[in-house]
Amino acid sequence: MKRYIFTLLLACVSSISFSQIHEIGVFLGGSNLIGDIGSTNYVYPNQLSGGLVYKYNLNPRIALRGNYNHISINAVDADSDNLFRQQRDFTASNTIHELAVGLEFNFFDYNIRVREQSFTPYILAQVAGNNYQTPKRQEGADILFTNKFSLAIPLGVGIKGRISDHLAYGLEVAVRLTFDDDIDYTTSEIPILDFGGNGNDFYTFTGFSIVYTFGRPACYADTE
Repeated sequence: MKRYIFTLLLACVSSISFSQIHEIGVFLGGSNLIGDIGSTNYVYPNQLSGGLVYKYNLNPRIALRGNYNHISINAVDADSDNLFRQQRDFTASNTIHELAVGLEFNFFDYNIRVREQSFTPYILAQVAGNNYQTPKRQEGADILFTNKFSLAIPLGVGIKGRISDHLAYGLEVAVRLTFDDDIDYTTSEIPILDFGGNGNDFYTFTGFSIVYTFGRPACYADTE
């Protein structure tokens, strides 16, 4: 029994040192597509995008994380350094609705209530489901579109730190690896939209977040 109580006390002390377990906030930044149209730069935010984020801190190094993101895409050949694309001069716009879940790994112990632990770089790994418009068929001069649901793998890096005891900021860049080549409307089924690409599209979301932290581990519960 004494050993059990001692172990429980150690667990409580460990939990107390990591005081806030929930984080909820907003993300605002820019997005860009890397596909068969537009610039080939990996980080080239040219459209305003945003989202919501929730984190559950398992310990000072690892957090479960979920996101909803509204990502606007605008790919313009004139922005490319590629002469062929400049001469082709196509443009493609799309909107991606994304739900993602995964893990955030801190390089250092992170706790905004302790100033010595209130800043850390981190890496992000998630799985995302997304929805966007894709060409369905051509009728005369018109292109008909349909909604498409697909998967992506968000991978990113960032830094985060303290604003106050309950507020924190984050700066992040994350690329979404997709399994599709039609976010920029490329398709071999419609001749005027056959841009000759043979690789999957991917998109990047770069921006700034503000999160509110709250909640305490079970060992904070009153014993009276």
